[in-house]
Amino acid sequence: MYEFAVTPATLKIRRRGAEIAEVAPGGLGAELDLEPGDRIIRVNGHKVRDYLDFNFYAAGETLLTLEVIKKDGEHWEIEVERAEDEDFGLTFEQIVPRQCANECIFCFCKGNPPNARSALFVRDEDVRLSFLYGNYTTLTSITAEEMERVIEQRLSPQYVSIHATDVDVRAYLLGIDRRRADISAKLQRLMDAGIEIHAQVVLCPTINDGAVLLRTIEDLAAHYPRIRSVAIVPLGLTRYNRDPRLVPVTAEFCRRVIDDIAPVQRRLRERLGTNFAFLGDEIYLRAGRPVPGRRHYGDYPQIEDGVGMVRAFYERFNALWRRLQRRPPAHPARLHATVMTGKLFAPILRERLERINARFGTRLHVAAVENTYFGPEIVVAGLITGQDVLAARDAIQGESLIIPRSALRGDEDLMLDGTTLVDLERQLGIAVRAHDLSSFARLIAAG
Repeated sequence: MYEFAVTPATLKIRRRGAEIAEVAPGGLGAELDLEPGDRIIRVNGHKVRDYLDFNFYAAGETLLTLEVIKKDGEHWEIEVERAEDEDFGLTFEQIVPRQCANECIFCFCKGNPPNARSALFVRDEDVRLSFLYGNYTTLTSITAEEMERVIEQRLSPQYVSIHATDVDVRAYLLGIDRRRADISAKLQRLMDAGIEIHAQVVLCPTINDGAVLLRTIEDLAAHYPRIRSVAIVPLGLTRYNRDPRLVPVTAEFCRRVIDDIAPVQRRLRERLGTNFAFLGDEIYLRAGRPVPGRRHYGDYPQIEDGVGMVRAFYERFNALWRRLQRRPPAHPARLHATVMTGKLFAPILRERLERINARFGTRLHVAAVENTYFGPEIVVAGLITGQDVLAARDAIQGESLIIPRSALRGDEDLMLDGTTLVDLERQLGIAVRAHDLSSFARLIAAG
């Protein structure tokens, strides 16, 4: 929920152009003698800053002029004629994130152990990553050039951390002055240009809850459908972030938030046709309340922020159950494994897997993992570390261990504390696999 989508290359020095990482054999790029390490700096006279620029200025063009700096420093100008749908076969370096200049009092980076990997301390504030991955920005320091780029290249939707529309409260939360905290003109310009906005509120008890939260929702809803939704997610405090201005989230607080927001959601649904303001799953689970039904979430506009994930799991499980009824696992006894997950989700997963065990003879056990790395108040599956898994090794039953795919960074087999799946297998002496809901369902269905 609070992680960065891009961790590689974050410490790399910014250079001109978009650097080529791979060239597909036999592709157009190979025919042009482009190589890994070359940098494309212009397309048809347009400056290229990264692969988004390259894709935008090259899209649909059949006649192109590429300006290239070869990896040995030589400058080339290449005239290209290609079919409209012909791909260059180029893979580019990952985007180097623009850094955040705020001092948010709740920033999760402040909750990292002091000896954590350097990539965990990178605070991105990058509209490109917002478009690509749904990373949230505050828009407090967006430049005129970045604003023009979002509009010109239609980098929509944008995900914006609002936190509070009361500018004084927002300035306090972001640790900046009131002038920078006021982004109303920037938001208006983006909306006027047709850029879709999804908003976020990190809910901090006693600061931006209560009347401040209700005003924030109403202010944002006034701009629907240009602002499509707002996700309200709870503050996450680790053992390392003990800022005295922050109050821990409790079950009672979560119940109060649900009671306050439910009537607002009903009114918004009557007025707008959508609940618009969505509470993070963690709020319902901490409160001991059931998560809303499928209709509540519409098209799941904020699922990547932990809003509607549990409901989506129920839907997928029900589909899996129906599939298994038609075609049971061929070798259920082979499915003897332990599934580790966070403490909040464990009871939900356990109830479902016990149904499968009872009906089909599988042996799938659920182990709730306490977060020893960040502290016991962090209870979500995506922040489980290798250290936490090893601390819970006595709970492992069966021939293999399954951990949530969300606990790994991007496409890497690397957990937040630097532990790899290979490390876990070596220390536990059993196979360790990472699955998301879809791949886990396929594993069970295959038997």
